[in-house]
Amino acid sequence: MLEAISDRLQKVFKTLRGEGHLTEKHVDDALAEIRRALLGADVALPVVKDFTAKVRERALGKDVLASLSPAQQVLKIVHEELTRLLGSEARPLKFKGFPAPLLLVGLQGTGKTTTAAKLAGFIKRTLGKHVLLVPADTQRPAAREQLEQLGAQCGMPVLDTRAWPTPPEIAHAALIEARRKGFEVIVFDTAGRLHVDEELMAELTELNDILKPSEVLFVADAMTGQDAVRQAEAFSARLPLTGVILTKLDGDARGGAALSVVSVSGKPIRLVGVGERLEDLELFHPDRMAARILGLGDMQTFFEKAQGVVDEKKAAEMEKKLKKQGFDLDDLRDQLKQMRGGGLLEQLVDLLPGAKALRGAPQVDNKKLIRFEAIICSMTPTERRLPEVINGSRRKRIARGAGATVEEVNRLLRQYGEMKRMAKRLASGDPRRVLRGLGL
Repeated sequence: MLEAISDRLQKVFKTLRGEGHLTEKHVDDALAEIRRALLGADVALPVVKDFTAKVRERALGKDVLASLSPAQQVLKIVHEELTRLLGSEARPLKFKGFPAPLLLVGLQGTGKTTTAAKLAGFIKRTLGKHVLLVPADTQRPAAREQLEQLGAQCGMPVLDTRAWPTPPEIAHAALIEARRKGFEVIVFDTAGRLHVDEELMAELTELNDILKPSEVLFVADAMTGQDAVRQAEAFSARLPLTGVILTKLDGDARGGAALSVVSVSGKPIRLVGVGERLEDLELFHPDRMAARILGLGDMQTFFEKAQGVVDEKKAAEMEKKLKKQGFDLDDLRDQLKQMRGGGLLEQLVDLLPGAKALRGAPQVDNKKLIRFEAIICSMTPTERRLPEVINGSRRKRIARGAGATVEEVNRLLRQYGEMKRMAKRLASGDPRRVLRGLGL
C-alpha cells in the first residue's frame, strides 16, 4: 500500500540530503515533486494544496535553513504534516452502555461482512470483551450464512436472525438477547447498496435511532480512492459517523483514500484491514503510517506483531537454550512452524526501516519449510538432540524416511547451525542477513 508515493517521497529526501544547505528553490523543487506524488496517489487536490502550503511555510523558517542538517529538518516537518493529514493520533474504540452496539455501514462490495467478523475478533483479542455478531443485512442473498461461517472460523457467536424479517426487528431482538446472555458488545453487519439511496439511508437511520450505538463506523475500500472519500461524505451527511474503517490497505491501492478521508470528510480513520486473514485488522496509528510512507519503518508495530505470535513461555525457554548453546533440531522445527504462520515474516520485514531494499530478498517458501519439518521428523530423538551424531549412513536413512535427498538433509543441517546465530544477527539490525542465512 502507498508504495509508489513512498518511493517518490524517499527520492525527494535523498536529493535534499545531497545539498550542503537548503535554499528556497530547493524547497520549492522538492514540494513540486511531493505535489506530483500526492496527486498521482489520487489525493484530493484541496488536500494537496493545503499540505504543501503548510510544509513550505514551515520549511522556509529560519531555524530550518540555518540548521546543520536542513534535509532532516524538512523530513521531520513532512512527517509531522503527514501525521496531521492522517488524523494526528490513534482513536481507540469507545464502548457506551451494556451492551455497547457498534454499527457498521457502507456500500456493497467494501468488505463490510468480513470486517464485522474481523472487528469482533479484534475486540475480543485486544480487550477481552464478549462480543455478539449480528447479521442485519436482509437484502443480500446468503449474507447471514456468510457471517455465520466467518464467525465459526474466528470462534465468535453469531445471532440467528431468521425469525425476524426486518433490520429494526433484528435490532430490538439483538439488544434483548445480548442483555440476557451477558454480551458486552454487539457488532451489527448492515445492508449495503451499489450506490447511496434514500431507502438505504432511511433503514440505517432507523437502526441508529433504535440502537443508539457507541460507534457508527463507515467501511470503505481503500482501493476505490476518491470514491471512498465521497461515500464517507454522503453517509456522514445522514448518520452520526464516528470514524472510518479502511479495508484492503495491503492491496495495490494508490493511497488517496487514506490521505484524503480525514481532511475531506472530517472523520478519523479508526481501524484498517491489512490482509485477508481474520486477524488482519489493526488500530490505525497516523504517526506510524506516516513513518512507513517516508521509509522510516514502524518498529513499534513490528514488535507488537512479533509479540502477538510468540508464545511467551516458549520464548523464555528458547532464550535459556540459546544462552546455554542448547538449541536443538526440535527447536528448529518449532521455529519453522512459526515462520509458516500466515506470511508473518513478509509482514514483519515490510515494517523495518529501509524495507524497500528488502523487497528483492528471497521469499519464504512454505513448501520448503514443510519439507524441512519432514526431514527433522524422520530423525530419532537422539539425532534431533545431538545433530553431530548424524553420519553418512544416518543421513541416507533420514533422507529416505522424509522422501528427500541427502543434499537436502545436508542443507538443513547447515542451516541449523545458522539458526543458532540468528539472535545475534537480528541484533545487528540487518534482516537481509537473516533471510540469506536461512536460504528461504
